Amino acid sequence: MKRNHLFKILASAFIGLTAFTSCNDYLNVVPDDGNPTIENAFHLRSTAIRFLGTCYSFIPTTGNSYNDPGLLGGDEFCDLWGRVVTNTAERVPATMTNMARGYMTSSKIYADDWGSMYIGIRDCDILMQNVKDVPDMEETEKTQWIAEAKFLKALFHFELIRKWGPIPITRESQNIDAGISNVRVYRDPIDSCFNYVLQLLDEAEPNLPKSVDLSQYGRITQPICAAFRARVACFAASPLFNGNEDMAKLVDNRGVKLFPEKTEEQKRERWEYAMTACKHAIDVCHEANIKLYHGDDISYRMNDTLKTDLTLRGVMTTRWNSEIIWGNTQTPKSMLNSWQMITPPNIQYSISDPDRSKFVGQLSCYSCVGVPLKIAEEFYTKHGVPIRYDKERLGQNELEIVLTDSTDKFRLQPNYPNIKLNIDREPRYYAFLGFDGCKWLGGLTNYNDLKSNDVYDVECRLGQSQGKTGNSTETGPVTGYFAKKMYAYQNRLAGNNTNMAVYYYPWPEMRLSDLYLLYAESINEAEGPNGAHSNEMFAYIDSIRSRAHIPDVKTAWDKYSTNPGYYNTQTGMRSIIHAERLIELSFESQRFWDLRRWKEAAEEYAKGMYGFTVTASLPEEYYRKVQIFNQPFLQKDYFWPISRYNLEHNSNLVQNPGW
Repeated sequence: MKRNHLFKILASAFIGLTAFTSCNDYLNVVPDDGNPTIENAFHLRSTAIRFLGTCYSFIPTTGNSYNDPGLLGGDEFCDLWGRVVTNTAERVPATMTNMARGYMTSSKIYADDWGSMYIGIRDCDILMQNVKDVPDMEETEKTQWIAEAKFLKALFHFELIRKWGPIPITRESQNIDAGISNVRVYRDPIDSCFNYVLQLLDEAEPNLPKSVDLSQYGRITQPICAAFRARVACFAASPLFNGNEDMAKLVDNRGVKLFPEKTEEQKRERWEYAMTACKHAIDVCHEANIKLYHGDDISYRMNDTLKTDLTLRGVMTTRWNSEIIWGNTQTPKSMLNSWQMITPPNIQYSISDPDRSKFVGQLSCYSCVGVPLKIAEEFYTKHGVPIRYDKERLGQNELEIVLTDSTDKFRLQPNYPNIKLNIDREPRYYAFLGFDGCKWLGGLTNYNDLKSNDVYDVECRLGQSQGKTGNSTETGPVTGYFAKKMYAYQNRLAGNNTNMAVYYYPWPEMRLSDLYLLYAESINEAEGPNGAHSNEMFAYIDSIRSRAHIPDVKTAWDKYSTNPGYYNTQTGMRSIIHAERLIELSFESQRFWDLRRWKEAAEEYAKGMYGFTVTASLPEEYYRKVQIFNQPFLQKDYFWPISRYNLEHNSNLVQNPGW
């Protein structure tokens, strides 16, 4: 059964999916004769666990700006296009930005992991087939490893499905000597794809541990499996995949419809299944003591405003906090740390600066990425409703410049020209976003008994400490808004007092608030807002809103909006839930996929990418709205194209419409 490195290449190529000219070390196990074999990989537990690590290594590195389309590939961020400063030129790769700008073709595919996901699937199959032969392992551990491999196999299939739609399912990997007819496989119908993923997760969950100790965080547990199953079920039920009539013409050369027609009842059955999966996952997470993070570990003496700020940011940046279901440890630490340095303004201060309320523009952070204006507009007002529905802001010019007072001095710099858009917003607005005239808490060695002057001011206009360092292609604000949420307050100055010592946190692949909102969404889609589970739906949404210190859904809409009772219709409640997800999960690589599965990306992207005139020094010039780029999005863009190479080598594959 000797199989060398070529085995991995050829065995994965049976799908006719991609070409491999070189790969990383296969097993990372080389015996004395220098020839890696399956037998050697599973000869002992000490070598077999390396193979398990190989399976884990294919987990998509969410939060990595080089290949995560959920960051720069969507509409939550704008890259500093055409940057010329040498020390920032390589910090933000342009590939995902190119995707956002509509440059993808069937010969130039961004975030293309079609081939690597199938390699990962084959490696999982190899482990499941061979781990039973490892002599120095307990049967319970073998069973757990098989369950982990099943989960990973499901994950890799899902990664392919959410990009390409219907894919060839690999139930069992082909033998190396499989004939041509066996390797020229077909894409499976979309429901078959999702059903297979859900089946694998059902099989895996009972044999996974309920929890692991800190040294093994990142390994798959029952809560991770259950929560991921809930996510998959919601994707399967969403309009992009569930009876998508726009894909009705996607038919293979056998005449099989890859998106079969569905009745409304069949569509609802998918949501009912998702509702059950979400509730099960919530119960499993609660049993594992996973709960919403309320900053209980923040022991500093500080006022409620600052405590709320650190708590809301901490849901993402406090590592292994109480609501993290799954932290992605496969994303390189260097990439996550780098992202914290390229998204904020130049916010480090000098120890010798007598006025420490003013940041000094030390080049230890690089403002290469900004948040577009439309994202800032999505957040609620202090009343917990969208700006366009808040009756107190009806007819208000949100870009009107006013002089701030000291009412909110821990969030807004007093006596500073600002726009109405930035005033009287919900706490998440100030915790998740930075902007000209805001306060920014972080970089301190002691957070006890802070005064407003201890919280740093951000001043972004040209000539100010966080303004552009030169022309429009150099460091400084890109849009006028920064993703403060991603910046850990635990970051510190390094020994030279100018560079930043970055606090690492694993990417929050799934957290409990995500699961709560998926459950609320599935209830509304299956039953409407007044069905048997409506009390649970509102309770889970309101628990998230309560942490954010905004009124519950019904109070907010009945008391403060121009549309009381908006939550009483399925359409209205859908809009509310979608808004909650886009705010609560902002900058966590969720919006990109949500807008697609809801089939709302075309509408949202048509709004364009706007910011302020960040090269201006005067407020009245700085706050002029300018378009950064037009973001094209056509019907075909909901799914990735299959590469020309794969189509040429497997005539049974059919291309996605429009490509």
